Amino acid sequence: MRLARYRNEQGESYGVLTDKEVICLPSTARRLNIEFPERLEDFINLGAKGVERAENLVKEALENYVKVSSSVSNVRLLSPITSPPKIVCLGLNYRDHAAESGATIPDEPIIFVKPHTTIIGPNEKIVKPSFVEQLDYEAELAVVIGRKVKNVPASDAESCIFGYTILNDVSARDVQFKDRQWTRGKSFDTFAPTGPSITTLNQLRDASNLSIRTWVNKELRQNSTTKNMVFNISDIVHHLSRVMTLEPCDLIATGTPAGVGFAMKPKPKFLQTGDIIRIEIEKIGSLENVVVEGN
Repeated sequence: MRLARYRNEQGESYGVLTDKEVICLPSTARRLNIEFPERLEDFINLGAKGVERAENLVKEALENYVKVSSSVSNVRLLSPITSPPKIVCLGLNYRDHAAESGATIPDEPIIFVKPHTTIIGPNEKIVKPSFVEQLDYEAELAVVIGRKVKNVPASDAESCIFGYTILNDVSARDVQFKDRQWTRGKSFDTFAPTGPSITTLNQLRDASNLSIRTWVNKELRQNSTTKNMVFNISDIVHHLSRVMTLEPCDLIATGTPAGVGFAMKPKPKFLQTGDIIRIEIEKIGSLENVVVEGN
């Protein structure tokens, strides 16, 4: 199941996303006199039970011809989660990216955080501050946490995951490298495009070998697979839960593969105003955004 938050003429809601339509879960539930969360964040808090309820709701709606849906062409897809409790990101978690960066593969996850004000949705604008000269992209598989956990063993980590989405860890490299730590250069508003939807865990049990690709203005820049991760999803959840309590709707960006702009040869290729970045991750979808000039 792919879940998307969207806006149309009736306002903002969420539902099940297919190639052609979005089935509005709250409106469909009202037609059937069934109680159902009005917000996607509240739905995620239900975890796996919520997904089962949604599947049963759609089945009943189809049987009774009462589903409420909109054509994909008539809705604006939004970021699935607007204000996650935390956005936790991993650095140097792909072997090919560590190699192109000339960095040693870490023996423990390297983590940093981004504020929720970095989040924008599909087709929204990445704002390049006027003083940033080295703007870069990072395609990342993002884990959506589904329940509150602390000190979870790797063997049980899957039970904490609600699903997966795409996150572009946009980075101001000149700021990042000047600071010699990563938070400021990755925390500007609009620096975390996310979406277009969440693929639930029951739909995507194995995320260990998903293709992940990035185009800038139709030029293929990143072309790798999640099998190149240093730490797999279960290990990541385990390690992070030893540091901090993970909560429903937390986003964990699991690192980026080779092909980022600053490491391009023979010289770096940084993002410029008007550039269009499209990221595709197998079984999740595609996320596209354009760069605009800011103040």
